[in-house]
Amino acid sequence: MTDGRQDKKLLSLGPTAQIRCLSIEEAANPDSRRRWKVDRSLLVNVMNAGGRFLGQRDVAGFQSEDLLRTASQRAGLNDFGDLSFFEPLRRLTESLEAEARLTLVGRLAARHDLIRLLVNRLRMEEDRKRNPRIAEEQIRRPIIITGLPRTGTTLLHSLLALDPASRVPLTWETMYPSPPPETATYHTDHRIHLADRQISWFHRLVKGFNRIHPISARLPEECLVIFSHSFLSYQFETTHRMPSYLDWLKVQDLRPAYEVHRRFLQHLQWRCPAERWILKAPAHLFDFEAMFYAYPDACVVMTHRDPIEVTASNASLTATLRAAFSDEVDPFEVGPECSQTWAEAISRALQSRDRGCAPADRFLDLYYLDLLTDPVSAVQKIYARFNLPFPEELKDRIRRFLQQNPKDRFGKHRYSLEEFGLNLEEERRRYSFYRERFRL
Repeated sequence: MTDGRQDKKLLSLGPTAQIRCLSIEEAANPDSRRRWKVDRSLLVNVMNAGGRFLGQRDVAGFQSEDLLRTASQRAGLNDFGDLSFFEPLRRLTESLEAEARLTLVGRLAARHDLIRLLVNRLRMEEDRKRNPRIAEEQIRRPIIITGLPRTGTTLLHSLLALDPASRVPLTWETMYPSPPPETATYHTDHRIHLADRQISWFHRLVKGFNRIHPISARLPEECLVIFSHSFLSYQFETTHRMPSYLDWLKVQDLRPAYEVHRRFLQHLQWRCPAERWILKAPAHLFDFEAMFYAYPDACVVMTHRDPIEVTASNASLTATLRAAFSDEVDPFEVGPECSQTWAEAISRALQSRDRGCAPADRFLDLYYLDLLTDPVSAVQKIYARFNLPFPEELKDRIRRFLQQNPKDRFGKHRYSLEEFGLNLEEERRRYSFYRERFRL
């Protein structure tokens, strides 16, 4: 739209229609597109500005062979174990290079994380050689929490973790799993400080991210971080723009990722056991068959909330994460991508259930509103469903936790469908099958 009459016509439309018209114009003129901005530290801005005058690819490259060689040098090891991760790594690095539009700091951060994951693989493989009994560890009846993003999975994960009989993977041990953690030093391990230092760098990249999703070395971590060691993980596409990798990942059999996941849990529990694992990730929705192949006796809690209420929140989380590492994050691209991806995920999960991927009594459907209204009853319902003894002291633990961690304690997370070029009626149609099935 270029003349005054077109501008007046645009102003006469509602907000959603305005955004849709603007998105068409922006598609024709990419330079005019909106960019999702985040508040970064001065140091990060200076580094990125300098990076624009440097050969960024020379400073931080993503060639698979170079990453493998660098990881081997740092670990002093060369056995990566099962080499099936080579193809996912290649797909990932090619997509990062060609599509992610990273800043200098973004390239440095992505390269650092890839090397860290490879070093972890090398060290964990060596740990298993030195300690063959790790492979004998049994993962029995894990409780796996899943559901669309922003449906209370993180809150529920934290509440179930309050039971001393439960074991959750903490952020620090998923970032630095080798050597296997020990019960005696679990809360004082030097890797906690190492993880917190890395997290503090992330907060320089995105000030105020805790408003969206709190991060700390001692908090429960979701399974995406573990899956990333297979390089078959939805964590990568959440953090970076990688459409070709995402398209490829969606059609992959995720059993190799779950095998890495199972070995990872064996590693963590070898010297630091508990009665049961409490695991969490919305991305479990993508392949229930692979999940039950790895954990035949798993107990699954699916959280449910009207997707119309969560779509924009998830798009905001994704756009903010990507904007930490790129100056070219288009919210009108992020919104539809997130909505389509997760509509497909919940559809796949429900189809798997209907096909009988596991007996019906292995599932519990839990509504977000019920979780917020009466968290103790929601947790009791889980224990009853899966025939677990409910410790009375857990009630007080839950109440104290909620008092100490009130909702929006870091500030209100604000978002809207319009910010991401999403239309309310289209979203209702996209998720109609799910909303009708669970009366959302």
